[in-house]
Amino acid sequence: MRYLTFALTKGRLAFKTLELLEQVGITCEEMKDKDSRKLIFVNEELKLKFFLSKGPDVPTYVEYGAADIGIVGKDTIMEEGRKLYEVLDLGFGKCRMCVCGPASARQYLNNNQLIRVATKYPHIAKDYFYNQKNQTVELIKLNGSIELAPIVGLSEVIVDIVETGSTLRENGLEVLEEICPLSARVVVNPVSMRMENERITDLIQKLKTLVSEN
Repeated sequence: MRYLTFALTKGRLAFKTLELLEQVGITCEEMKDKDSRKLIFVNEELKLKFFLSKGPDVPTYVEYGAADIGIVGKDTIMEEGRKLYEVLDLGFGKCRMCVCGPASARQYLNNNQLIRVATKYPHIAKDYFYNQKNQTVELIKLNGSIELAPIVGLSEVIVDIVETGSTLRENGLEVLEEICPLSARVVVNPVSMRMENERITDLIQKLKTLVSEN
């Protein structure tokens, strides 16, 4: 029996995922050791392997088959556009992808004006403005505090993830348009899905039942 390998998004998402997996009888004691320097954690009994990775890398590991299953945010799946199956919404890590800016920027959106949009998510922003709104925009890719862009005049609006909106309010910005809801998702490599269909389907079914109960 071969190992099934999981790629988990580092941080809060991994912690929540492990809690969920424990509820369906999948444990990995090694991962609980906070001081561990290991990169790959193994459950020999169930023939499972786990590793932690940065969010944007999870879909890459899954597409290329280095991981059979990945747990990652919907925002990352949309932005990366990898070839994989999205099989389950885990329902945690909930937030929204939104167009934000000062209230005065609403007119630019309503009038389809050519504006500059700063974002960490250029693919999502491009798809939204070009394909859904038919609005031509200039996209500016940033990696850090996106809220800064409209404040210093780099862009009229931003496209970013909004959880509570408190950071926006503190900086005189607000949600102008919602693009889509986001949460943690389970993704599967298409080849793994065929080869290990029974094991993967069984696991997804258990998780699905658990999620619907919660």
